[in-house]
Amino acid sequence: HTTAKLDMPSNITPIFPPSCAPELNPVENIWQYLRGNWLSNLVFETYDDIIDAACDAWRKLIAQPETITSIGMREWAHIGQTP
Repeated sequence: HTTAKLDMPSNITPIFPPSCAPELNPVENIWQYLRGNWLSNLVFETYDDIIDAACDAWRKLIAQPETITSIGMREWAHIGQTP
């Protein structure tokens, strides 16, 4: 996210991550999981069909909290803890 309204101090250099960086943004892996398991190889007749399929996939996923946890886990993100 960027804005021209930010007054950036001279001693700070922003580092912007790539737009698609699953290792930095675990939600990217959630979308990949949804596509891979419930939303791929489908043809939709209408926009509402797309929304319905996405909502159904989301409901299936949230019914599996252990899956969400496993998708979002990063070995390097656990300091002093075991996952």
